[in-house]
Amino acid sequence: MENSLKREQQMSNSKKALIFLFPSWLLLLIFFVGPVILTFIFSFTNLALTGAEASQLRFIGFENFVRMFNDPAFQTSVVRTLIFVIFSAVIGQCFLGFLIAFMMREKNRAFRRVVGLIIIAAWVTPEVVVSFCWVAFLGDSGTANWLMGLMGFKPVAWLFAFPMISVVVANIWRGTAFSMMVFQSALDEIPREVEEAAVMDGASRWQVIRKITIPMVKGTIATNLMLVTLQTLGVFTLIYTMTGGGPGNQTATLPVFMYKQAFVSYQLGYGTAISLVLLLIGAAASLIYMKMLKVKV
Repeated sequence: MENSLKREQQMSNSKKALIFLFPSWLLLLIFFVGPVILTFIFSFTNLALTGAEASQLRFIGFENFVRMFNDPAFQTSVVRTLIFVIFSAVIGQCFLGFLIAFMMREKNRAFRRVVGLIIIAAWVTPEVVVSFCWVAFLGDSGTANWLMGLMGFKPVAWLFAFPMISVVVANIWRGTAFSMMVFQSALDEIPREVEEAAVMDGASRWQVIRKITIPMVKGTIATNLMLVTLQTLGVFTLIYTMTGGGPGNQTATLPVFMYKQAFVSYQLGYGTAISLVLLLIGAAASLIYMKMLKVKV
């Protein structure tokens, strides 16, 4: 009898939970699952905004994907995307964020607060504002060339001579704060006694970092890598505002290439097919990180 009452109470609680969660599930279906399904469907169609195809939507199978993988512009955009992600997210934001968090770990609270506010200021600034700041900084008469003039060097057209380096540095400058905060929180959770015991046993500073600190924040590293990689894969405003994907197509990463195909050439079906490839790259990167760091989900 008592067990029966417990089961009935559990069922009642489950029903109440479902009722309260229903609005959240509904919003998730409308604004996330729905668009994903439509994207998948449209990638197999000739959907367009202009021309005869705009009024005659039809299923064309894998034509968009065949066209995509035979398009040299798509192939080079994939390479540029990987370069942008590796140098901007993995090497730049994650490594620099961990380094800053580790260096600030033993500092006093006032110092951490001041440095943290300075770094976080870049992160909370709107992406389009950051883009214009870097355009001004790297412009022909910008601060970068003014500093080079003080050192006796000739001015450089940074956005034309080194466009990919420029957008990578700008994205690192903006996004490092997120990694820093994530790692700072994880490092603060490591018991100091464990590291102090290792030092007393004769371990060097590097051995403590490699054998104790990094393994204890391994899950945080994997999570941060996934989040930063996915965010960097979708960076559009920063690149498009700074270079427009140029000069030529030198900074045309997949989001920029997708935008140009969908909203400049008006080929929405082709653009959605490119977005699916971008989604698959993000999923593959997440699986690689979990496999490399041996993290269980």
